[in-house]
Amino acid sequence: MRLVVQRVTEAFVLSEGIKVAEITAGLMILIGIGSLDTEADARWVSDKLVRLRIFEDDQGKMNQSILDTKGSVLLVSQFTLFGDCRKGNRPGFSEAAKPDIANLLYEKVAEYCRNHGVPTFTGVFQTDMKVSLVNDGPVTLLLDSKKSF
Repeated sequence: MRLVVQRVTEAFVLSEGIKVAEITAGLMILIGIGSLDTEADARWVSDKLVRLRIFEDDQGKMNQSILDTKGSVLLVSQFTLFGDCRKGNRPGFSEAAKPDIANLLYEKVAEYCRNHGVPTFTGVFQTDMKVSLVNDGPVTLLLDSKKSF
């Protein structure tokens, strides 16, 4: 799984022109599911996300997690994170998971984050979405479950 994790003061997603999810302070996450990803990847990324210490403490140091700040997560499916641009000018997406598997694992990540007690909201899988956010910091990190060891 590949994730773009952004610390935000606010974020929302429109699906087919309708606001389907909105958060205030927390994490806005774009997530791509790869063809080799499994439920173990879903568990690893969710455990990592809720424990990432990227929020400032009283001394202004990034020392708190989303669990500490009681923030929310907005999770948006983004298969283009598996776009391969090495050949030609049109990205190939052969490394992205098929939609039925991708949706299942996407929902698992959201479920695992919720199980940690983090309010987690999602976009609508396989729809045209518009994402708006205010990046706080800015703080933006990349996570890849296949680079976890």
